[in-house]
Amino acid sequence: MAHILQIDSSPRGERSHSRRMSREFVERWKQTYPNDIVTYRDIGRNPVPHVDEPWIAAAFTPPEQRTPEQWNAIQISDRLVDELLAADIYVIGLPMYNFSVPSTFKAYIDQIVRVGRTVAYDPENAEIPYKPLLSDKKMFVITARGGSGFAPGEPYAHMNHQDPYLRTIFGFIGVTDITFIHVENDELGGITLAESIANARSRIAQLVGS
Repeated sequence: MAHILQIDSSPRGERSHSRRMSREFVERWKQTYPNDIVTYRDIGRNPVPHVDEPWIAAAFTPPEQRTPEQWNAIQISDRLVDELLAADIYVIGLPMYNFSVPSTFKAYIDQIVRVGRTVAYDPENAEIPYKPLLSDKKMFVITARGGSGFAPGEPYAHMNHQDPYLRTIFGFIGVTDITFIHVENDELGGITLAESIANARSRIAQLVGS
């Protein structure tokens, strides 16, 4: 029995392609594996706070030395990290904003990339001071983009700061098995968008089936 963490980051409702496709992915998964558990978090409509000075003080203070105020500052981060650690599979609905991720998702990343929780730090190891603390995790990222041409070898590949960033930051904490499913051409609409959605649905069916 697997534990899925589903995260939506779009502020849009039913007009959100990433939100709709992440839901379809999880629904199909549950049809195939009905005993699996799903935890859902909507950071598009319920954003997590940005890192601030009290958070930093709490994160870099040993737990036994934290004040009540510091515990309060770090509690949301602890909850998010606990969710991340408990899950085996991540399904993330993620629109592309200005060639990267929405600020809501960046705030989420800043909350979960934590020394001592998701990454270890050894200052005496000059060559490799950081060590990821997650392992054996699988991630599916379903993106929605206004245009197209962001894949390697395509005209706008150099402007794609979404896929490489996610591989880098999640790889840093140990999540290296990442599969991307892209819905593109939202701004064009019509047949090009419809074809992209159909391709994404086909890809989802293939991935869940395998």
